Amino acid sequence: MKIIAGLGNPGAQYENTPHSIGFEAVEAIAASCGAQWEMKKAFKCRLARCRFAGRDAMLVEPQTFMNLSGESVAPIVKYNNCTPADLLVIQDDIDLPVGRMRIRKGGSCGGHNGIRNIIERLGTQDFTRLKLGVGKDKDDVIGFVLGKFDPATRKTMDQVVAAAVEAAAAILKDGPDRAMNAWNGWQPEAPQ
Repeated sequence: MKIIAGLGNPGAQYENTPHSIGFEAVEAIAASCGAQWEMKKAFKCRLARCRFAGRDAMLVEPQTFMNLSGESVAPIVKYNNCTPADLLVIQDDIDLPVGRMRIRKGGSCGGHNGIRNIIERLGTQDFTRLKLGVGKDKDDVIGFVLGKFDPATRKTMDQVVAAAVEAAAAILKDGPDRAMNAWNGWQPEAPQ
């Protein structure tokens, strides 16, 4: 069983924001395999079971708000007798330019509070991340990640979400090392 957790903030006011791009990616994965979402109050998440990239997978959207993502993700990993190697977390990354992606195995949280909380709750950094670049406003980081995408950036992020589905499939099928080689240099098409 593979667990794919997309990070974001619950609620309509956080839709179409950089900080919730992980939600968009797991929702696109769910749509690609016809998975149905259900609320799992015991795990503080929305959850969908599916067959993705030839593997049984569980898609997770923590409903705890970003900074407490580990309160949802860690219990799901443990309850399903999975290891951190079975976990893929899809997150926003303000240190990557808009539209870039980076696959990373393990490592620190890089200042991302959702990842920090998952590391704390799992007790390890050893899980794969698919980082989706959203850029940043150095003067107002919080306002930026919680603000809405402008129309041009939205078009770019639509390409990123579609590519994230393929990159996640590559991670599950080929492993993170091969997927890194294939996807870490990926760039979206230039806006028309």
